[in-house]
This record gives sequence, structure tokens and C-alpha cells, in this order.
Amino acid sequence: MNPTVIDPTTDTDPMTAILSNGSQSMLIYENLARERMREAEQAADHARLVRRLNTARRWERFSAWAARRAQRASDLL
Repeated sequence: MNPTVIDPTTDTDPMTAILSNGSQSMLIYENLARERMREAEQAADHARLVRRLNTARRWERFSAWAARRAQRASDLL
């Protein structure tokens, strides 16, 4: 059994094929990881916006309560 001779000028080198397939699959995993990071950033942005909105609403309620309390106090004077 003679070992197969690989011509270095062709792309049929099995090592090259394995490396190119490996790097291609690695690119797929890298793209998936980037997409997951992008989704996580979008979720964090959304959560940050929700927190800011809730904080603004809380301060509005507090401000209205403080105004009502101040009005009652001035009415008693």
C-alpha cells in the first residue's frame, strides 16, 4: 500500500481542508457569540430604560405627594 502523494499546488490537501472547515465552524461560533452579546446589550439597554422610566414615575408621585402635603400645611397656617 503506497501512501497517497499530495500535490502542494492543489487545494486537496486534507490538512488544509480540515483547517479551513475548522476556522469556518469557529467563525460560526464567534458570530453566534457576537449575536448573543448584542442581544444581551439590547436587553440591558431595555432594562435600563425601564428603570429610568420607573424612577421618573416614582419621583413624579413623590413630588405630587410633597406638593399636596405642602398645600395642606399652608392651608392650616
